Amino acid sequence: MTRKILVTSALPYANGAIHLGHLVEYIQTDIWVRFQKSRGHQCHYVCADDTHGTPIMLRAEKEGITPEALIERVHNEHSRDFAGFHVEFDNYYSTNSPENKQLAYDIYSKLKANGKIARKTISQLFDPEKEMFLPDRFVKGECPKCGAKDQYGDNCEVCSATYSPTELKNPYSAVSGATPVLRDSEHYFFKLGECADFLKTWTTTPGKLQTEASNKMQEWFESGLTDWDISRDAPYFGFEIPDAPGKYFYVWLDAPVGYMASHKNLCDRLGLDFNEYWNKDSKTELYHFIGKDILYFHSLFWPAMLEYAGYRTPTAIFSHGFLTVDGAKMSKSRGTFITAESYLSHLNPEWLRYYYAAKLSNTAEDIDLNLEDFAARVNSDLIGKYVNIASRAAGFISKRFEGKLHNGVFAADDYAVMPAIVELQKKLQGASDSIAQHYEGREYGRAIREIMALTDDINQYVDTVKPWEMAKHPEQSANLHAVCSFLINAFRILTIYLKPVLPKLASDVEAFLNVAPVQWEDAQHLLLDHTINTYSHLMVRIDPKNIAAMIEENKQTLEPISNTPAAAPSFDIPAIAETCSIDDFMKVDLRIARIANAQHVEGAEKLLQLTLDLGNETRNVFAGIKSAYKPEDLIGKHTVMVANLAPRKMKFGMSEGMVLAAGGDGGLYILEPHAGAKPGMRVK
Repeated sequence: MTRKILVTSALPYANGAIHLGHLVEYIQTDIWVRFQKSRGHQCHYVCADDTHGTPIMLRAEKEGITPEALIERVHNEHSRDFAGFHVEFDNYYSTNSPENKQLAYDIYSKLKANGKIARKTISQLFDPEKEMFLPDRFVKGECPKCGAKDQYGDNCEVCSATYSPTELKNPYSAVSGATPVLRDSEHYFFKLGECADFLKTWTTTPGKLQTEASNKMQEWFESGLTDWDISRDAPYFGFEIPDAPGKYFYVWLDAPVGYMASHKNLCDRLGLDFNEYWNKDSKTELYHFIGKDILYFHSLFWPAMLEYAGYRTPTAIFSHGFLTVDGAKMSKSRGTFITAESYLSHLNPEWLRYYYAAKLSNTAEDIDLNLEDFAARVNSDLIGKYVNIASRAAGFISKRFEGKLHNGVFAADDYAVMPAIVELQKKLQGASDSIAQHYEGREYGRAIREIMALTDDINQYVDTVKPWEMAKHPEQSANLHAVCSFLINAFRILTIYLKPVLPKLASDVEAFLNVAPVQWEDAQHLLLDHTINTYSHLMVRIDPKNIAAMIEENKQTLEPISNTPAAAPSFDIPAIAETCSIDDFMKVDLRIARIANAQHVEGAEKLLQLTLDLGNETRNVFAGIKSAYKPEDLIGKHTVMVANLAPRKMKFGMSEGMVLAAGGDGGLYILEPHAGAKPGMRVK
């Protein structure tokens, strides 16, 4: 049965370039959409630039242009970068659109009529020089908890404390540098607290959220849902609230409405029924792909807005984790904060699509772009295994059989190779349902592993039958034709399975095979008595020099400029991170700890639970070292921990510190002090 599916990705903010971290989500979504389309479903993928808010207004002012000019320029840049990575939207739009304005007004008026809008007077920090109220991130000062300077108005990046901007010591405006003053203003609020019963049911409905996301929701319910401030004061770039002159919708109100607006624009262009997708009783499917950092907005505010404005709610919300590069946060100084544009100037986009797919699962776990592993895996899997199948067979078909594949009618002397061919063909075609289930469930890593296992089977068969040896014996011509024709068909089936991940390469394969664009069901049919085109190289290997050049290009060093050329970075040892002052370092309290107990954590793939003895107290710490150590081997060892790290609440319990470990060269090693070190000793 043909499904009607609408898919969205989170809207990128129109205040910066697309980078490799962003692309995790858009590649993940694009693969899923391409898979659905290959299955014959009516699937539309819409997105838009998120264009409103104070940062857009201030950046445009700084550049001496209008906000409209800024967002148009960034829209073109974003569209270019997405196209470069073969992310194929059915509509890529803007939240600064007439459709979005109309729909935002409609939802607001319905929420108001439903008694879900309240007005309250609040006190905010006001910049007397710029004559504007300051969002949290535009107020800086000293952390009220640890005293660290130059911290934002909502949280401290040194001690991780959260607070309101009015709690900062010695606050100043990040816009003008002026000392802000408190000023009262009437704001509009969405009564989220009144939606708690509905949201508790919605977030626990099977299939709506991933398990870990649903569990996170329950933590927020326990702490209580507060009403949501949906207004901002002028000056502000956005939509003015209809019945409140000088008040504007906060960007997070009209941004998710942008999903609807982009779809409305698509429906108007294609003659589709917008209401069929958004009515309360809609039978269509609606999926949002998002990062785990915006789960709160999408799993609480958004479904509540839709529900109480009379619209349908999402079928499901899929959240993913963050991207690290070589095991650490993306860094400008190390050259690992890589923009999409920079990557495309050095490397093939499908290499990254494949590597991300091989890493992605249906959880919100972070994934790591290990640049050494990236080059090795792409070169091994795509060149050494997959493309190798075509290159080993195509030349024989062209030179010996005029480019024509076997017709499927076998003579007696073909039977020597037929049993293995039949068995492998059955295995290849029989894998279709399993691989499809992996794609459907967003278990791309499993899909890739199964596909690569099939390529291994095919290559092992080639090594066994040795077509290059057959070619030396004219009497084996029929067998050679059968074998090479099978290999071309096997390559075609593997291409069908990889097409959602590698659309450009699949298109090149289709041209080589002289066939129309392949769909998923085509894996069940063979090319017989069919003429293919002459083979030419489909993909080249990654040259590590290109990766090194990309990293060097993206470095924004904090050191004085030197005329001495820098050495190419090593892929084995991570580059040194940004420098910190001795005062910063002295805040870290490193202590010797004895591992009194260690045990597995049920439901966690990477964590071990450690009980650490500090001499006069014990601490509970969750450490991501499960891949390197068995719990029983750790008990009794001494290690080094960060003793003054703020406790972190995890779904498995409270983690009260951090164990230090080193990673590299394929291993992970906890730091072990010299014999004689005692629990509780400070590391100096």
